Amino acid sequence: MAEPLQSVRELNFTPLLDVFPSPADWRDVFVYFLLVDRFDNNQKGLRPYTGAEPRGRDAKQGKIFQGGNLKGIIRRLNYINGLGANAIWLSPVLKNRQEKADSYHGYGIQNFLEVDPRFGTREDLQNLVREAHARGMYVILDIILNHSGDNWAYPGDFPYYYSKQAADAFDFGFWRQNDPTPDFQIDDAIWPVELQRPECYKRRGQIRNWGDAEEAIDGDFLSLKELDIRRADVLDTLIKVYKYWIAVAGIDGFRVDTVKHMESSATAIFCNAIREYCRRIGKQNFFIFGEIVADDETLQRYLGRNSRIEGSNERFPSLDAALDFPLYFILEETIKGFLNPRELRDRYERFKTHYADHGEAGQYFVGFVDNHDQMSRPYRRFMHRNLFQNQAALAIGYLLTSQGVPCIYYGTEQGFDGGGDNDSYVRECMFGGKWGAFDSTERHFFKPSHPIYKSIARIAAIRKSEPALRYGRQYFREISGNGTDFGFPLDGKCTLAFSRILDDTEVLMALNLQSAPRADFITVDSNLSPDGATLTNLLDATTQLNVETRGNRRAVRVPLAAHEMAILRQL
Repeated sequence: MAEPLQSVRELNFTPLLDVFPSPADWRDVFVYFLLVDRFDNNQKGLRPYTGAEPRGRDAKQGKIFQGGNLKGIIRRLNYINGLGANAIWLSPVLKNRQEKADSYHGYGIQNFLEVDPRFGTREDLQNLVREAHARGMYVILDIILNHSGDNWAYPGDFPYYYSKQAADAFDFGFWRQNDPTPDFQIDDAIWPVELQRPECYKRRGQIRNWGDAEEAIDGDFLSLKELDIRRADVLDTLIKVYKYWIAVAGIDGFRVDTVKHMESSATAIFCNAIREYCRRIGKQNFFIFGEIVADDETLQRYLGRNSRIEGSNERFPSLDAALDFPLYFILEETIKGFLNPRELRDRYERFKTHYADHGEAGQYFVGFVDNHDQMSRPYRRFMHRNLFQNQAALAIGYLLTSQGVPCIYYGTEQGFDGGGDNDSYVRECMFGGKWGAFDSTERHFFKPSHPIYKSIARIAAIRKSEPALRYGRQYFREISGNGTDFGFPLDGKCTLAFSRILDDTEVLMALNLQSAPRADFITVDSNLSPDGATLTNLLDATTQLNVETRGNRRAVRVPLAAHEMAILRQL
């Protein structure tokens, strides 16, 4: 067994695997996001959940490692691919502190040069990427630049908190060590060795006021220790670390954690360095998207533009895209009929202000409806206390047919409905274990026969075959109950309709947001969908509807069952 790496000086950036080409456009990709510890444990003989099992879990189990690993993901690649997803976003896999049972999420890194042994080995990560690529799938790794794990303490091991009155960094206390042997052993302090200096950290104490921009950037993220990425040596170390993981494992993209807590200049330097390396080795479109929990005004500052590097005239491009939090903040309530769709329309209108070509704006956003944090509604999934399973398919169906790169969070396709007083309730185990969904244990949820899974797979297949659903301009459509009086919906109990238009093709989406049937007239493009044209529902080819002239417009009457979706186009 090779000696553990200790320094970035030991790293080799020559790719170990054949370089897998990037997609020409990431809008061709449907992303499946999973937490490694909560997905699959590679254990044989797991029994499927039937709903008849006795309920009852120990709540403590939700906060500690459950046993999911990289080998488990490998054996479930066909399940993911069968859903129509062709990219996997992995939660962080690098080594966390081994004495911390609550670091199952992976966001508190102790060794940037090794895979956490609880997840597997470097070879397991290589095999996962290799097997994914063999299926035409991409692998995106969740990475952290903003902070390390809780690898050192302030004096006395007391919690220190951010204070604007403290002009200088707080004193450094001590490195955390598990092995009394002299010098740092592999589970002690932090690795690589380049980060084993107190000056690599800002040392300003934990954030208290999350709304204060300065404090959010300079303070510690809870007990995790803020790296000073303003320092060229710290940033260079992180660039080399993550270049190494692309070289050694063939990773296709990065999701960057906690971007709002980082300096924009350092973020741009990192992104540019990674892109230049990837282009040199043959990955021409390596994807870097970030977590920025903010509105469109904030997000647009990071996207589609170059960031000025402080103290110079240099500018570098920053993120390719961001998680679409502005959409997330309103999509669930819109799909459930609780929110006037006007807010959804207004959100897309802002694209025309922030981006010169609003038809291309979708490439900058990764849309989602569930995730592992649930920022605006802690802590519950989309299906929590929801009796209408079809709404989950409607929500993912919207993501698959609207602008952006669609992303599904593991378990949504199985109707996971977790909710509780902490984030472990939205991080249940697909393999069951001691923290399975629906208050169950020891039962798995990998069922392609589930109605939500099947519905999503059908919509994803249509998206794959229809370029307009990936690249087209998006227009919300006016509706009418009587075929005479048209307008945008006045409340959430409506047919939500929009078109995607690409070249000479219009694809019309109609989503019934009510728990009762509807049959509204929907406006279509008069030039692309003329009077007498026949539109076929791609989800049900037996449904064929004729375009009619209604006053000065063209419209089609679309009957829909409760919570049904139609995808209509001329064949």
